[in-house]
Amino acid sequence: MRVLFCVFPATAHVHPIVPLAWALQNAGHEVRVAIHPGATHLVTEAGLAAVPVGEALTEIMEWNDNFAKLDTLTDFLSVDAGHDDGWAKKWAGMTRMLAGFSPMLGDLVDFCRDWQPDLVLWDPFCVPAAVAATVTGAAQARFLWGQDNIGWLHARSRERLEREGGEDPVPALMQPMVEPYGIEYRDELLLGQWSLDPVLPPLRLPVDLSYEPLRRVPYNGNRIPPRWLHEQLDRPRVCLSLGMGGRGRQLFREAGVSFAGVVHSLAELDIELIATLHAEQLASVRDVPDNVRLLEYVPLNYLLPSCSVLVHHGGGGTFAAAVAHRVRQLVTPLPMWGEGTTARYLAESGAGIMVEPKDLKLDVLRDQVSRLLTEPSFKTGTERLYAQMRAMPSPDETVRRLEALTEENRAQRRAITL
Repeated sequence: MRVLFCVFPATAHVHPIVPLAWALQNAGHEVRVAIHPGATHLVTEAGLAAVPVGEALTEIMEWNDNFAKLDTLTDFLSVDAGHDDGWAKKWAGMTRMLAGFSPMLGDLVDFCRDWQPDLVLWDPFCVPAAVAATVTGAAQARFLWGQDNIGWLHARSRERLEREGGEDPVPALMQPMVEPYGIEYRDELLLGQWSLDPVLPPLRLPVDLSYEPLRRVPYNGNRIPPRWLHEQLDRPRVCLSLGMGGRGRQLFREAGVSFAGVVHSLAELDIELIATLHAEQLASVRDVPDNVRLLEYVPLNYLLPSCSVLVHHGGGGTFAAAVAHRVRQLVTPLPMWGEGTTARYLAESGAGIMVEPKDLKLDVLRDQVSRLLTEPSFKTGTERLYAQMRAMPSPDETVRRLEALTEENRAQRRAITL
């Protein structure tokens, strides 16, 4: 079986696909990963074959490492199903954003015609991949990396159109992509024939689509592990990480505290503090306490096995890595996709604590980290979340399911042509 992944060119979008891509290769399947030429290194450093596509997406590519752009990220794509009255505006903005990926369509169709994949797994942002798969007869599905905001917003839009009428933004998004290839639009071109879903079941949005659960196995990049990671600890290790997507970097500004203040406050505890942030933030700490390590980056899957507590902004990948390594969490959610939902569920499950940005004072942060370290109930909560994650199908098990679904697609195509 030939499997093509199509991924948004950002670290936080590439890392989730890697364990499944490895499992597919280990099962004897051929794997390629289509991505912007400027991000192919994210694929190749994971030992996967990259296919450069969409060179015209220069502006989108800049969101991966342009810190001036990252500093402007907002909550316009976030969804909180129980507290979201502004969904219509977000759906209009979402469809406009998705339309920005249309320039990659020609490259994808050309590659699919040459390579003839059997299955295309695509990032929810990379809608042209579904069209390219359809043009060449491949099965296609979305590979979700968080809650299904696009599916939820689409469902709300359809409900409103049926109830009240109005303008549907989907044709403006999809018609320019399907018309050149003589394809009629159908919802699976926007939402996949099915979707691989690594989100814990209680965190899924109520959407009536076909989902295939997949256990998220942490992969956070390839590096040489620092020597000190292998040394014996004489005190609990606490990690402060604000993710790779950019929104987390705004935490201290939103909370009205300084990074240096956070470091010195937490250093008062009998812990070893590891803070992995951007170089500019690290440089703001002039006097580094003896029990603090300031680092630009250490992969969380290297670091978290030795940690007792993780402090972060609620990103889905960071949350999942902590669950996989049974680490207690303190989350100050910065809404960008589903951070608020994640933080509330964490607190409700007893695996951690949620602190709103407006409430994140230095003494509050220090006291809550102390609670996480000393109160046994949080360890029990982390074990419950870990059990939920372990109950989901592994990448190896998912490969077998993908083989069956792809064969079903082949059989349906054969039946249509007879």
